[in-house]
Amino acid sequence: MASGVSIEVLDLRHFAAPLLRTVLEAEGEVWKQRLHWDYRASAKLLMQYLDSHMLPGYVALESGQVTGYVFCVYEETKAVIGDVFAMPGANGNSRFGTDSPREVESTLLRHLFETLLNSPQLCRIESQLLLHPSGTHAGSFRGAGFQVFRRLFMVRQLEAAMTEPRLELPAELELRPWRDDDLNAAARLIAEAYKGHSDSEINDQYCSVQGSMRFLHNIARYSGCGVFAPQVSHVVLERHTHELIALVLGSRVSPQSGHITQLCVHPNCRRRGLARALLSIAADCFVKLGASEISLTVTEANTDAIELYRTDGYKTAHTFDAAVWQRS
Repeated sequence: MASGVSIEVLDLRHFAAPLLRTVLEAEGEVWKQRLHWDYRASAKLLMQYLDSHMLPGYVALESGQVTGYVFCVYEETKAVIGDVFAMPGANGNSRFGTDSPREVESTLLRHLFETLLNSPQLCRIESQLLLHPSGTHAGSFRGAGFQVFRRLFMVRQLEAAMTEPRLELPAELELRPWRDDDLNAAARLIAEAYKGHSDSEINDQYCSVQGSMRFLHNIARYSGCGVFAPQVSHVVLERHTHELIALVLGSRVSPQSGHITQLCVHPNCRRRGLARALLSIAADCFVKLGASEISLTVTEANTDAIELYRTDGYKTAHTFDAAVWQRS
């Protein structure tokens, strides 16, 4: 921390939502500029949790003003660090002091780490700070004993005159739009598709059907990643057994931007062009909804998926880090 400057770090649960409104508005501008995401829905949900005074985390106070925050949520014996952000000033320092926003965020993270790592009921901590470029806080996470995974935020530009995809499936397979009653079958598919996958190391929800169900509920029913777009989301299933073997899920993250929240194919059905076909269908549906670009995230170690996305027109626009701590 820079000399001569003092920030106070206080419990987030002592602060009502209006006191963080300026910080959340500033963060929303960064989401808009960096990722083309509309952060307002997420900020509104976060403010509802803040008003309940039950959200674990910390705030940074400078000259009596809230200039940064960090929070987490608990899931049984796991904690998920949801976000950390400090307001930038005109000169790149923090809003009222001379510390950089990165230093303020690191201080907030250290306080949260101390709380979480000394909580005996916690066995695992996860974090994916999508907004922050890779490396920004990697040192802080590694210093606290986390394993860090680099991830890519990839974007494809869409054209209004795109050719409508032609999907030629074998007679035993059927493509149809997503339905609400697909949740259970989709959870089973995700758990099967991510067995031994690097992403199951980052997000342990992929390791079980129950966890995959929580993931799907967050995406499809609680706007955990933009506004769920059922018009974009599709499944491929076997006609006779009605078993789901592939799916793509999409959300709107801003009027001009769509996002692929999930794409997976059953291990027994890979190398048949299903993933590429579902990407094409999702892109066409996003165009019809008026989107001009589509994004997705992928772990850097997943080289096969990255190659698929690149040949489909996606380019890396941003990198960020996922971090995992596991009690030994």
